Parts: sequence; structure tokens; C-alpha cells
Amino acid sequence: MTDPTRRFGDLLIELGLVTEGQVLEALAVQPLTGARVGEALLSLGYLTRPQLQRALSLAIARGESVVLDRPPLGEILVGLQYLEERALEASLEKQKRDGRRLGELLVDAGACTHQQVYEALGLQQRMSAGPDAPRRNVAEPQVAPTGRRVLVVDDSDLSCTLVQEGLQLHGYDVVVFTDPFLALEQFDLLRPDLVLTDLDMPGIDGAELCRRVKAGPRRELPVLILTANDAEAQRVGLLKAGADDYVHKGASMSELAARIEGVLRRTNQTERMRRLFARYTSDAVVEEVLRSGDVALSGEMRVVTVLFADLRNFTGFAETLPPEEVMARLNDVLGHLADIVLSWGGTLDKFLGDGLMAVWGAPIRRENDVQSAISAALQMAGELRAKNEQRPAGERLELGLGLNTGPVVAGSIGSARRTEYTCIGDTVNVASRLCALAGPGEILVGAGTAEVLQQFGPLEQLAPVRVKGRTAPVPLFKVTPALDESLEAQRRF
Repeated sequence: MTDPTRRFGDLLIELGLVTEGQVLEALAVQPLTGARVGEALLSLGYLTRPQLQRALSLAIARGESVVLDRPPLGEILVGLQYLEERALEASLEKQKRDGRRLGELLVDAGACTHQQVYEALGLQQRMSAGPDAPRRNVAEPQVAPTGRRVLVVDDSDLSCTLVQEGLQLHGYDVVVFTDPFLALEQFDLLRPDLVLTDLDMPGIDGAELCRRVKAGPRRELPVLILTANDAEAQRVGLLKAGADDYVHKGASMSELAARIEGVLRRTNQTERMRRLFARYTSDAVVEEVLRSGDVALSGEMRVVTVLFADLRNFTGFAETLPPEEVMARLNDVLGHLADIVLSWGGTLDKFLGDGLMAVWGAPIRRENDVQSAISAALQMAGELRAKNEQRPAGERLELGLGLNTGPVVAGSIGSARRTEYTCIGDTVNVASRLCALAGPGEILVGAGTAEVLQQFGPLEQLAPVRVKGRTAPVPLFKVTPALDESLEAQRRF
């Protein structure tokens, strides 16, 4: 017999339980009754249920060398000695009355556990595969490797084997652990891309394992939890524990692989955003970006406050020193200015030779962006003045600052090889022009910034200036010591 629908019949004949003619008779009634070969032989009286179960147990012991027609879940559980035949019959009778799934009925009755049902379902899936179904072959992998490593944690050796074989067929590198504590110890060494854990395990369950992963140094590592419980409270609890997704144990291997791929895709997008913004802003802002997701890398309109800072006499200073000393001094000053930007919640847009550009309001907007930007500018000017007091007159550097508030286009600009997050628009151009006009130690602001700051303290209004690209003169204001004192007093309270 070569037809896959007759394979179980071949096994029964080999065991001497039935004849080939009896199997042919059972196959003949299949189109009429829809029963499987084993069930048809039972109904015809050629086979007893204990004989059928013994044959099933032998098929299970043979593993992948025997492919059967889809055997009943109950028979697999009995063959695995997880279930007594009496309990199976009782649940089958109840199933006829209420139509619920057999696995649910068995678990509710306490006849077997969720884990045992899951193992039986996995065996059922493997045993019902046709002759052309994918088979594991180390020498000839079925798909190209994904380069992704999945760490599987399950206290059942059988479940680990089923999941490992299934995911390897989908191209994943799979490492399995039956001990969750050992799995936690090996995270740093194995560096998995994703953790797939069973929920019900001795020692620590999957939810607690997830909490420990998320509380550790690799908290960004995605975690999927396998659960046999469909209750909403259970699902909500898993998500609160930090799980990135959950998968029902009855899901097919294709669905499991698709869920894993979806989570990895979302994780890659998050990591890409983290790497992009980590170069420009503080860790706290990066986490807020990731938490809120309120940023469009492709470009969006934002109202921001732009700051330009420029070292006024650096060119002349650089001509008097060796190149390595010039670079060391420049890195020291600009590095300190950049730290001030980050400490006030700003985004470091770029370094500009002997200056820098910073933004407040993109990628994250806060109500006090203008106050934070001007506070950063005041701290920059104040600390550079303090450093100058400790240096000889010929080594002192002066700083000019310009700020402007208004609409910009914010987004990621560049090519596939090099990308940066920046802001462009008239607001940026005006801020740059104000910085160029500022004298040593001066902070000049535009009308948008002044409108917000005037409620905190006085500003000195200067004569409007003409800016390239603008037909009308641009209003100009200078930050006064009184404004600095007012903002400092508010910060104390």
C-alpha cells in the first residue's frame, strides 16, 4: 500500500492484527462514513480498541519513520499513558452533548494537563503529515537560514523537540532548555534574538521568566509565551509581564513562525529608531520616543526651538597651537556643550566645525521646550565664562548663541548608507543668522522664542535685521541677566 490514507492499515497488517482484505473493506466504507481506517476497522468488528491503542503506541515509538492517517487526540493521549480509557470515553460522551473541544474537556475534568494535550497535538500533527510534508534533513535544509537565534524554554523534552524541529525547518537557529534557570544563565553567552517560553513550568513560570528578562541588561529582547489558556485575564497578565506576544499551544508551526517573524520585525524597527536617536539625544528621550512612538522618520511638521552655538575666535586660536592640541581643545569644549544640550532634554542635531545645532520639540515635544532651550544656552554661556577666568587671555574662547522658535520639517534625511535625523526650514535659517549676529557671550532670540520668554522676565529688544530669504526685517531680542535670574528662581521653586 502506497496511498498515505492506507499507511496505518499497513502497520496493522504488519502487526498481524488484521488482513489486507479487511483493510481494503475498511477503506471501501470510508467515503460513506468519513471514519478513519482504524475507526472503520473498529466499526466492522475486525479490531478492538485496545489493539488499536497498542498499534498507536508502537507508531509513536517509531517516531518519524512511520506516517499515519490523522489519529484521534484521545487515542494518542492513551497511547502516551497520559489518559485512562475510561476517562476518554466519559469526555467523548460529554463532547457529543456540548460540542466542545476534547482537549478542553479533558483538562477541565482533570484527566490530563494542558501540557500533555499540547504534546499529543504536536504528535498528531507530525503523524498526520503526508509523504510530501517537510521533513528535517540536516544535510539539505528546507529553507535558507534566517540568521536568527530562538531560545526555547520548556520543561518538556518532547515539546522542546517538536518546536526545535519545526522552527529549524523555517530557517531558525534554535537552542532549547528544559531548565528556565539555566536558560537565564546562558542569555549573555548565546545572545538569542528571541525567547520562546512555555507558561506552565516548575520553579519559575513563563511570565516570571519574561519579567526577569525585561528587568535585565537585555530588556529589549523580545519574549513570546506559549499558553494553553485562552482566558482574557491570562492574556492581559502575560502582556503586563512584558511579553511581546503570546501563542496558543494549539497553533500550527507555520503560525508560530509567522508570529516570531512579526515580533522580530517590530523589534528591528524599534532598534533602528533607538540607534538613530541615541546619537543625538539623551537616553531618557530615546526611551520616551520608543514608548510614545510619536515620531515620523519620513518627515513631519513640528513647532520647535532651534539653538545654534558658535565659538567666535576659534580660527585665530587654532593658528597658534599644534593640530592635536587644537582638536583636543575643540572636542573638550564642544563635548561639554553637547552634554548641556542632552541634560536639558534637547536633541543634538549636528556639530558644525567649531559650533553645534540643537533642537527642542523634535522628536519629542514638551510644554517647557522654550524654557529648556534658553536654560541650556544660559548654562553654556555661563560655564564658558567660568572656564575663561581660569585661562590666560590668549587661550580664552567666546561663544555666540542664537535661538528661534517656529515650524520646521523634522525627519530622517540621507541615503541607505548614511541617515540623520534633522530639522529644516525658515525657523532654522533664522536661528543660524541670529547666532552669526550674536557678539561674544550674547544670546539672541527671534520673535517666536521671545513671545514665550517674556512671561518669565524682560528681554532687550534690538533693531530688526534683514535675513537672507526674508523680504521683511526679522525682530531681534537679546537675553538679559534679569531673565536668567528669573528662570533660576523658578527652577528653585
